[in-house]
Amino acid sequence: MKAEWLEIKRGDVLPQYAGIYVTMNAAGHVVLSRVTYEMLGAPEAFGLLYDRVNNRIGLKPTHMSMKNAYPVRVSNKSGAKMIKAYRLISEHRIKLPHTVKFEDAEIDEDGILVLDLRTAVACRRGLARARRNTSVN
Repeated sequence: MKAEWLEIKRGDVLPQYAGIYVTMNAAGHVVLSRVTYEMLGAPEAFGLLYDRVNNRIGLKPTHMSMKNAYPVRVSNKSGAKMIKAYRLISEHRIKLPHTVKFEDAEIDEDGILVLDLRTAVACRRGLARARRNTSVN
C-alpha cells in the first residue's frame, strides 16, 4: 500500500491557537483568537444568538450597520478579538464561576460560530486567577 503523505506547514501561529480557540469569562467577554476571527471572515461585528433549549451561544458575523450588532474589540497585542456579551449573561442568567474555554466550538454551515455551554471547560488561566482571588480574601 502506497503512503499518501501530507506535508504539515509551519506557520507563525502557535499550535494551541491553530484551530478554533474561544473563551468566555463571568463578565460575558467572549474572546476569539486571531485565527478563529479570520476563519469567520474578520467581521466588524457579530450578531449574538442564544439557543435556550441546547444552552448554546451563536456568534454570527455581521456589519455594524445591522440591528443588534455587537462590535468587535481588540483584546490584546496578539490579534485576539473580544465581544462584550454581558446582556446575554444577565438576561439568560448564565453563571460562570470563572473563565471557560469552548473546546468543541465549531463554525456551522451558515457561518455561525457555535459555543456549547454544556461542554465548556474551565480555562487553566481562569482557574489560577480565581484561586489567587479567593486566597487573598
